[in-house]
Amino acid sequence: MKTEADKEWEHLVNMPDEDIDFSDIPKTTAEMWKNAEVGKFYRPVKKQVTVRIDADILAWLQADGAGYQTRLNQLLREAMLQSLKKAA
Repeated sequence: MKTEADKEWEHLVNMPDEDIDFSDIPKTTAEMWKNAEVGKFYRPVKKQVTVRIDADILAWLQADGAGYQTRLNQLLREAMLQSLKKAA
């Protein structure tokens, strides 16, 4: 059995955009967005995997202390982006 909240959500989901009242929402301007940072809060989904890395590479990554996995990820991301740039 549908609750009142379920019925209200269903009504809202099916409402055409032109029927939505935006009058209480202030308009945005280019000035408001000039300092916006794209991707600032983006955090890619992490996936735990097991990978075999040469011992000297692992030692080099760990030499700077904690955060070696983050550094490894950054190096791989830079390589991926360069590869994608070349392919485009």
